Amino acid sequence: MKHFIYALLLMAGILAVQSCTDDTIGSSLTDTRAAIIEDSSFVLTGRSVPNQRLQARTSTQLVGLLKAEGYGTLSSEVVTQFIPATIIDTLNVANDMIDSCRLMLAITPSGFTGDSLPPMRLNVYRLNKQLPSPLYSDFDPTDYYDEDDLLGSTAYSPKSAVTVNYQSSSGATFAYEAVFVPMPVDLARDLQRQYRTSPETFNSPTAFARYFPGVYIKNSYGSGRVMNFNRTEMQVFYRKKDYLNDTDTIISKRATYMAASPETLQDNIINMDVDASVEQRIQDGEAIIVAPAGYEVQLRFPIQDIIDSFRDNVGDDMGVINKLELTLPVEAIGGERAIQPPTNLLMVKTSQKDKFIAGDSLTNNKDSFYAVYNTAKQCYVFNGLRDYIVNIIDNQNGIASDDDINLTVTPVDITTYTSQASYYSTAQSVVTKIAPQVSVPAICRLRLDKAKVKITYSKLMM
Repeated sequence: MKHFIYALLLMAGILAVQSCTDDTIGSSLTDTRAAIIEDSSFVLTGRSVPNQRLQARTSTQLVGLLKAEGYGTLSSEVVTQFIPATIIDTLNVANDMIDSCRLMLAITPSGFTGDSLPPMRLNVYRLNKQLPSPLYSDFDPTDYYDEDDLLGSTAYSPKSAVTVNYQSSSGATFAYEAVFVPMPVDLARDLQRQYRTSPETFNSPTAFARYFPGVYIKNSYGSGRVMNFNRTEMQVFYRKKDYLNDTDTIISKRATYMAASPETLQDNIINMDVDASVEQRIQDGEAIIVAPAGYEVQLRFPIQDIIDSFRDNVGDDMGVINKLELTLPVEAIGGERAIQPPTNLLMVKTSQKDKFIAGDSLTNNKDSFYAVYNTAKQCYVFNGLRDYIVNIIDNQNGIASDDDINLTVTPVDITTYTSQASYYSTAQSVVTKIAPQVSVPAICRLRLDKAKVKITYSKLMM
C-alpha cells in the first residue's frame, strides 16, 4: 500500500540589490510540491533451515536436560578452559595450609528454564588434553576426559543455590546466586606447587591450558530443567600465618586460582531434538525458529522490488530515502513450558553469517542488523535498513545481487555495556558482543504472511 502525504514548500526568493547608476531590485518566488511516500506493498518470503552447529562464541554456560511438548528435547553440557590467576599468595602459606577447593557456578538473572523442583545432579571431570579450536556445539568430548577422573559432583537447582555477597573495587556491594561443587583439595595444592616451581605456567590461558586443559561439566542425573551460568571460578580456601602485634596469627583467606570467561575457549555441547509437531509445521512451510541449535529462517528480501518501485515513482524528480524497516509479527508456540520467542534476532547476509559469528562482529546496518522482541506487540522491528538500500543504489547502480537478497534471521545473545551517567552526559548502552543464543531455550513462528516491509521517502517535484 502507498500513502502520499503532500506538502507545499514555499521557497522565498532572494532580494538582490545592486548599486551603481540604475539600481535594479528583483525577486522570485518558486513553488515546489513535495510528497512524503510510504510504500509497504512488498512480499517477504522465507523458510526454516537447520541451525544445529553453533560456533563457540557464547557468553554463558547452559547445563541440564529439558523435555517440553511443542518444543522438543534439549540437553546441554559444557567444556571450558580457564584464565589463571597471575599472582598466587604463597608467602607463609604451606601446602598443608590449603584447606579446601570448590568450583563456583554463578547463576544468571534468567536462572533456569523448566521446573525448579525435580532433583538433578551434575558431574565435573578434568580434561586430559587441550581443546581444539574452533569449537562447535556438536563437539564430542569422549576422547577428552576419563570417567574415572571425576573432580566433583553436586545436586543443582534454583532451590539449592547459595546467595553470595561481594564488594567491588569501588566499594559497592552486590549479591548473586551460585551453585558450588566441592573439588579435591589435592587439586588446589597441585596448582600452588606448580606456581612455586613454574610460575610461567600462569602467564596466559594458552600456557595454563597445557598444564590444566580445563573441565567438562555434564548433567548426570534427572531431567526437567536447564540452568544458565555466566561465571565459573575455581576458588581455594587456605590459612595464612600473619604477624599481628608481634604474634603469629593464622588467618583464613580465599583465593580464586582460575576463572572461565567469554574470552577463554569454551563451548556448550548441545543436543536438540525438535518436537514432531514442530517438524511437521516446518515441513508444511512455516517459518519457525528454535534455539539453541535448532532452526533459523532464511529470507528472500524484496530489495530489488523496493528499489524499482522507488525509481519508477520518483522518475525524473528528486527522491530522498528517509527510512526502510521490516516488521516481523510472531506467533508464540512454546507449548506446555511456555517457552518464549528469542529476545534478540540477528539478520545478516546468508553468505556472511558464519564469518560474522566467527569474527565476533557487531552489526553495521549495511549487511547485518538486530532487533529486540517486543513482548507487548509480539513482533520484531528492524528499523535501521536505510544504509542497506542506499549502499545498493549508490555503489551497485541499484542492482541487487543474490547476496543482497538472501538474508538469514537467527537468534542471538547480546551483551551490552552501560556507561555511567555524569553531569555532562546521560547513561548510554552499547552493544559489545553478539553470539549465537544458548542462554535459554526459545521458539516461535515468524508470520511472514503478515510481515511488513515499508520504505519511506520524499519526492520533490520541481
